Amino acid sequence: MSRHGNAGGRSAEPIELTYLNGLDIARLAPSDALILDAVEEGLRAQGRGETVIEPRVHLRADPSVDGHFNVLRGSIPAMGLAGVKVVGDFVENYRRGLPSEMALLSLFDPATGTPKAVLDATAITAMRTGAVTAIGAKHLARRDARILGHVGARGTAYWNVRLLDRLFDFAEIRVHSRRAESRHGFARRLSQDLGKPVLPTSDWISCVQGADIVVEASRLSKPTPLLRTAWVLPGALVIPYGTMSAVELTLTDIMAKVVVDDWGQCATGEYGALRQHVTAGKLTRDNLYGELCEIVAGAKPGRESPQETILLWHRGLALSDIALAHALLEQAQAAGLGQRLRFA
Repeated sequence: MSRHGNAGGRSAEPIELTYLNGLDIARLAPSDALILDAVEEGLRAQGRGETVIEPRVHLRADPSVDGHFNVLRGSIPAMGLAGVKVVGDFVENYRRGLPSEMALLSLFDPATGTPKAVLDATAITAMRTGAVTAIGAKHLARRDARILGHVGARGTAYWNVRLLDRLFDFAEIRVHSRRAESRHGFARRLSQDLGKPVLPTSDWISCVQGADIVVEASRLSKPTPLLRTAWVLPGALVIPYGTMSAVELTLTDIMAKVVVDDWGQCATGEYGALRQHVTAGKLTRDNLYGELCEIVAGAKPGRESPQETILLWHRGLALSDIALAHALLEQAQAAGLGQRLRFA
């Protein structure tokens, strides 16, 4: 029997998959609303217990290089998709004119394992990360938040600021990164796209002190406590998600609530902004307030008073990639974009 046949001797139907490259996704130019709605639907499905999520795993392909691969896995059966994303995280790529994060997302039918699509997930990673940051702030920040302090100009940083500003329309946006050319270029791009001034700051304290929402998306080679607990404004929302910790161990001590995107993923692994807090026993399943998906799905309240100082730590979920990819595939089909590739 041919490997493409079946027991009855009939030829199986050809199996094809859709390929969306980076140019296709750029042409789609998904709206802020589409990105936010798609990712929030993925979080809502997670909160209803309608997804499968496995903790990410890592590959250090070359121990002499400051970089690694993350492998994320998950499934949203209601969308008819399971997915595996492989995304590189290479700190020194800017020296080669390359993005620090490049990714591929493979999608499958969760009922049969049949390949459905392959997407350049570099932009998807940035968009969905920014969406989780913004959706978290929607539920956990004060509604009158007026000042954003954002540390880091990595690939995901742009969408953090853009989507946060869409929801809050900040009076003041401050950004910082280690390299002057990086922070000034980042501020110029944001100022042009958002239509408002964005202030590049030369140090961490002037960026985050007194900010209503603080996002830490730094790129460190080793854990270094550069964001001081004393700088955090009472009632602020702090969102650290750097690969290496940039916060002090005391940061969780001032928090009324600590929220994560998935405890199973945050509790394990080598990397993460609060990895030292988990290892030291300062953040446990027992003292964790909850997962963001529970709040989005209405199972738990988010912010309950202006006085609460809250921390959101998101590691990044394959579910967000899958949910956004699902929406982009539908948009691409309607626009006639993408390639159909023969699999079998």
